[in-house]
Amino acid sequence: MATPVFAEHHAMGEKESKTIVESAAQADNLSTLVAAIKAGGLAETLSGPGPFTVFAPTNAAFEKLPAGTVEMLLKPENKAQLQSILTYHVVPAKATSSAAVQMVQDNGGTHNAKTVQGGELTLSMEGDSLMIGDANGNKAMVIAADMMQSNGVVHVIDTVLMP
Repeated sequence: MATPVFAEHHAMGEKESKTIVESAAQADNLSTLVAAIKAGGLAETLSGPGPFTVFAPTNAAFEKLPAGTVEMLLKPENKAQLQSILTYHVVPAKATSSAAVQMVQDNGGTHNAKTVQGGELTLSMEGDSLMIGDANGNKAMVIAADMMQSNGVVHVIDTVLMP
């Protein structure tokens, strides 16, 4: 599986200058997410100071949804539903994967994280993989972690989570 083409990492100690949205826009495998962020009117919010932890579904994750779902969500009349789904992928804190794994271990195998949407995601481990569970029991695997941005961190996931 191709790793996301995020902006090149800077030398240790240098702060990433791009926001989450700016970096995601440069990643070929996140174009559906970027289109959804723009359609949902969230580009400005996710370009704000944060900090945010974003679980970013790949294009392939969006393709796993039932046929027509993405097209339906991108329609202006479905903006509120789209915003709800997108903000469900955002936690209002900066959590690296090592911090997330530590929280899971400290909490006996799972850790609940409140999202910007208001719902909760459940973090857990399957082998060496950090898993993110939604309210419906769906699980996404973190396939690329710790892409540090000026206003938070992005972890790329393989499944779209639903509130």
